[in-house]
Amino acid sequence: MKKLINAVENVVNESLAGFCAAHSDIVRLGEQAPFVQRRHLKPGKVALLSGGGSGHEPLHTGFVGYGMLDAACPGQVFTSPTPDLIVAAAEAADTGAGVLFIVKNYEGDAMNFEMAREMSGKSVATVATDDDVAVETSTFSTGRRGVAGTLIVEKILGAAAEEGRDLAALKLLGDRVNAATRSIGIALTSCTVPAAGKPTFDIADDEMEVGVGIHGEPGRRRVKLRPASDIAAEMVDAITADLGERARGEAILLINGFGATPLSELYLMYDVVRRLLEAAGIVVTRSLVGNFVTSLDMAGCSVTVSMLDEEMKRLWDAPVHTPALRWGM
Repeated sequence: MKKLINAVENVVNESLAGFCAAHSDIVRLGEQAPFVQRRHLKPGKVALLSGGGSGHEPLHTGFVGYGMLDAACPGQVFTSPTPDLIVAAAEAADTGAGVLFIVKNYEGDAMNFEMAREMSGKSVATVATDDDVAVETSTFSTGRRGVAGTLIVEKILGAAAEEGRDLAALKLLGDRVNAATRSIGIALTSCTVPAAGKPTFDIADDEMEVGVGIHGEPGRRRVKLRPASDIAAEMVDAITADLGERARGEAILLINGFGATPLSELYLMYDVVRRLLEAAGIVVTRSLVGNFVTSLDMAGCSVTVSMLDEEMKRLWDAPVHTPALRWGM
């Protein structure tokens, strides 16, 4: 294993210290616990809080700031944050209007955020993201997994919260955005968790995993590596089939890298996927390409399609200023 680390047990805390120092105009480290919070909180605004295991950067810490999250709780690599850490972050971020948890639908995340909700004594609502169409159930989640579509939920809800919407309205909107969002991923290589020191799974040079999760969980099946156009076609078919009658009209298209795939390949996939979607009746009017929801050093990508209405489009376009996502300011 070749990684730029000092000691395995200190990777997350040392990375967080560097992250908060590098973006000190936007975020700061929690005073009592290792979470990331918005440096300048907006009084009277519902606080948006998300989190999960580290190793998916810039999700979630990179999306703390104006127009997105107020706090993010990173657990250890691929490990859910503890309930007490979540409670501490909620306490720090809440300015009196309540807290909205945005939780990827993995068993550990769902359980720990629910425990934190019960422990906090605050007005808390939860939006669970479950955009992955690869598998209906897995041993790693209670139903569908929440993956890259979480970014879209966080951005749209962040804009709505800046407008002053209350907790109940944000919960309804978040569920609506999640219901309009679908994702699927493919992996060309495994990732290496520092504590393990070796790849999570073995895969041959001429193989790929279709429907992989963001922790390297198995997907639909393992197949021989194929041209990008064939891979894209299978991914688009899975998404449009799952959307059913929703698969008409305007959409956001997110091509997300898992950490080790060059941008040139991600943009190649964007070109193919966009043409396939538009042939199927989906008009891509908003786009995002890059490494946003990663899996450490895994090679591969995911495709996310989020169907838009006028309100969602306006909120997506609203200004955002975070370490990893910024426009309109």
